[in-house]
Amino acid sequence: MSEVLKLILEGERLTTGQIGEILKMTCDDVEAEYTRLKEKNILLGWRPVIHPDYNASNQVRAAIELKIRPERDGGFDRLAERISKFEQVESCYLMSGSYDLLVFVLAPNLQQVASFVFERLATLDGVESTGTHFMLRAYKEQGFTLTKKAIEEDKPAVSP
Repeated sequence: MSEVLKLILEGERLTTGQIGEILKMTCDDVEAEYTRLKEKNILLGWRPVIHPDYNASNQVRAAIELKIRPERDGGFDRLAERISKFEQVESCYLMSGSYDLLVFVLAPNLQQVASFVFERLATLDGVESTGTHFMLRAYKEQGFTLTKKAIEEDKPAVSP
């Protein structure tokens, strides 16, 4: 794995100068590595981790399980790629187990998630069934613990 990519994944956002100092590289070399990682479609972008409560009143997140019928020449890929193109879809994964795709969606309210499921997803040729789960509360997001209580409980108890 690229040293620059490892440093990005393991730490906070650093400037190219800071990365260069740590890895004993020039800023130009770090920029060249960024360019290479982007061109090879390895580094897709930068996304901050935002506490879910910040947008709690404005957006609803849901996980949708889809059972789909694989196509003769395309397997699951063609339908999964089509579903991934909907603007409401944040992520889409091919899964093993009792369903085929796990789709995470974001919408302004419950009604719009429901509408998206029954008007857009369920009507697609190849979709056999859906199961929608609304996210009520997040406890951890992309490696970050979100509740103060959980952070404090992780600390070891001190004996007198």
